[in-house]
Amino acid sequence: MRDAYLDQLDSVIEDLVTLSTMVQQAVSRATHALLTADAHIAAQVVDDDARIDALRTAVEERAFDILARQQPVATDLRTLVAATRMVSDLERMGDLSVHVAKVAQLRMPAYAVPAEIEPTMRRMAEVAIHMVGQATEVIADRDLDAARRLEQDDEEMDELRRRSFRLLLGDSWTHGVEPAIDVALLGRYYERIGDHAVSLGRRVVYLVTGEVPQRL
Repeated sequence: MRDAYLDQLDSVIEDLVTLSTMVQQAVSRATHALLTADAHIAAQVVDDDARIDALRTAVEERAFDILARQQPVATDLRTLVAATRMVSDLERMGDLSVHVAKVAQLRMPAYAVPAEIEPTMRRMAEVAIHMVGQATEVIADRDLDAARRLEQDDEEMDELRRRSFRLLLGDSWTHGVEPAIDVALLGRYYERIGDHAVSLGRRVVYLVTGEVPQRL
């Protein structure tokens, strides 16, 4: 009976890792669609979001079932409480990937990102993809040092966001209002993906230590 219970707990963590991997793929594909105006990949990101939502629901239901049937305590209880919150972060990251893909779709066959701001936007995407991958490792290995490194990555993301605003508000911006709105929204989407990755890291710190960190 105890072995079956531990297998159930392990399956929750394994599904969290799977979900995080799916989210990282969604962010990567959405970025590809954005920077290459690839209509097929953009549509795939939108369609695949249902799989992320379904797995989120399955993990959440399994966690609640274990809570109700097994009444866990200590680390086991923290694992399940953290899991129910982490799936919410992960689902939201998937939703943000869809938002990126939809911005790309809206401007196709043209590119949504003007050439002079493309390097900044590309770097924001790279940081976001890296942070999701780092969060996946943090969940899988419960690596507190890796969790703390997410804070450093988030600082770079914040600086990139400020840089994008400087470009938008500078005298050299000649692309008008709609592209400016697109870029502002895209920057916000990538920034929020990073914020959710940091949140995942904090939840793993809570899982391992029982303490809720204000910063990593």
